[in-house]
Amino acid sequence: MSMDSVQDLFEHGLEDIYHAEHQLLDALEDLEGVEGLLEEYEEFTSMDPAQDVMDYHNMAAAEKTEHYEIAAYGNLIPLADQLGMDEAADLLEENLREEQHALEELTELTEEFEMDAIPAE
Repeated sequence: MSMDSVQDLFEHGLEDIYHAEHQLLDALEDLEGVEGLLEEYEEFTSMDPAQDVMDYHNMAAAEKTEHYEIAAYGNLIPLADQLGMDEAADLLEENLREEQHALEELTELTEEFEMDAIPAE
């Protein structure tokens, strides 16, 4: 695929987020992550962390994933606008709002996590 136009850039971005969303669906039972986060997860679990440490790690990984998705949708919206794809831009805006809401909920959970259960050293 050549990368010569805004249309090409937009299509490539859609393919990337489509792939990431499907990776997330496949990985939801374990973590909610994309390929890089899955590798990080596997490395982290090989260290045999305590369950509380694992729980916190999973919440932090989920937040990272939401940030990735927010950035991807945020980058696609102006491309759709420039291409005159108003309906696509509206749908991407809706997805962006959903991801922002999910991030807010995850951030609240992470902030409320009982850190006292995790030893300082």
